[in-house]
Amino acid sequence: MAMHLIQAIPGMPKPVTEAEVNGFLQARLNMQLATIDDAGYPNIQPVWFYYDKDSGKVYTGTQKTTKKVQNIRRNPDKIYFSIDDENSPPKGAKGRGEAIISEDIQKNVSIMEKMNLKYLGTLEHPLAKMLMENARNGVEVVIEITPKFFSAWDFGKAQ
Repeated sequence: MAMHLIQAIPGMPKPVTEAEVNGFLQARLNMQLATIDDAGYPNIQPVWFYYDKDSGKVYTGTQKTTKKVQNIRRNPDKIYFSIDDENSPPKGAKGRGEAIISEDIQKNVSIMEKMNLKYLGTLEHPLAKMLMENARNGVEVVIEITPKFFSAWDFGKAQ
């Protein structure tokens, strides 16, 4: 699925490519996920994420009782996310999207396995074991984000 890609810094000598953003989204970085709370304020949380380039969707896991789940249930079309690498030269991708909460245990276990392998490198780590158990018993749910666009930047493109 082709991503809708916007250059965050117009006028750079070289544009950020879709392949570069796809590669960047595989990095072991946190995603800042912004939702809107019941008073209309942004609620920003750092989360692990998994990007599926075939579907173009971004996934993250959380316990189903969290504030971000409540916020998404109330405002599923008001999601913003940002993933940035502070190492020099700074680069990243951000975007807006719509989210749904998946309570499909089989699907969630599969996504959580991919996320744990990305961040921990194994399913044997105690944290991975806890997260996988929570996914299997429905305590952990998956937030599935369908991005409207990715706005990407890479200051290395200035040379």
